Amino acid sequence: SGKTTLVNSLLRLYNVNEGTLFIDDQDIMHCDISSVRNAISYVPQDNFLFSDKVRNNIAFSNLALEYEKIEMAAKFAAVHENIIEFEHGYDTISGERGVTLSGGQKQRVSIARAFVKEAPIMIMDDSVSAVDVKTEETILRNIKEKRGGMTTLVIASRVSTVMHMDKILVLNEGTVEAFGTHQELLETSPIYQRMVFLQELEKEVEGGGSNE
Repeated sequence: SGKTTLVNSLLRLYNVNEGTLFIDDQDIMHCDISSVRNAISYVPQDNFLFSDKVRNNIAFSNLALEYEKIEMAAKFAAVHENIIEFEHGYDTISGERGVTLSGGQKQRVSIARAFVKEAPIMIMDDSVSAVDVKTEETILRNIKEKRGGMTTLVIASRVSTVMHMDKILVLNEGTVEAFGTHQELLETSPIYQRMVFLQELEKEVEGGGSNE
């Protein structure tokens, strides 16, 4: 559909029944598995980086990728400024599983790696949980601007990640509880309303109740 969608749950992948899931009007159960994989880029919740240069981690889908595209992807993921501050920049070795990078940096390098593939479907599984709100807003804005006409599914529990999505799917113990925009769910979904209330309350507590 080309719309940004949120699935508010942990991602679990199972085979589905025929006639229930389609990609461009094609039943996914009739599609070649390699073509489905090629059409998807995925940012896992447990970000995995290879013990290799940062540039190669980003260009994993195509190691012959031009430097300009690697840098563009890093800027998309709001990690370019961090990378150029490393002693060896994009040639910095990330270490086993990215041990030399912070949690937020690993998440953003993984986002850059998924983005640079230019897949028609991108799945982000709780992929901005380790970044601050300002960086999260930058990444979500870039998704809106740079992935127009493509489908991006963002799995998250933070309301700040959810509220500007085109559509939000709320799952409750594996069952669809509600589907709609942020405003529609505020009016129709008790579970979503409670999430918003609790997270706003948590924010107030962390801020000490100050209005300054």
